[in-house]
Amino acid sequence: MSSPHDKSAVVATVLASLDAGAAPERVALRDAVRALLAALAAKVPGRSVEVRVPPYGAIQCVEGPRHTRGTPPNVVEMDPETWVRLATGRLSWDEAITQGRLRISGNRADISNYIPI
Repeated sequence: MSSPHDKSAVVATVLASLDAGAAPERVALRDAVRALLAALAAKVPGRSVEVRVPPYGAIQCVEGPRHTRGTPPNVVEMDPETWVRLATGRLSWDEAITQGRLRISGNRADISNYIPI
């Protein structure tokens, strides 16, 4: 299934670079990460899981107990390229876990039902 974000110019540019085995331009990668994080936050509103993609962004999503201070109990963290691939369906949740590309903590941190976006 194709992601609607394939039509976004910045996401398409980053995907083209990744598909070619090249490193995406830093500004384009940042913008693609932020756009896809915003799309996830809009798709799955809430504050019980924090999705971190350092150094470009972090959001809270998924309904449930609200987190307000300190380190959240439910965190998903990954590098920018992994996030772009996950969010657009180029990498599955299970593949990312098997490859050690995700750092996950908490019993609500499995966001696999919400991706690709």
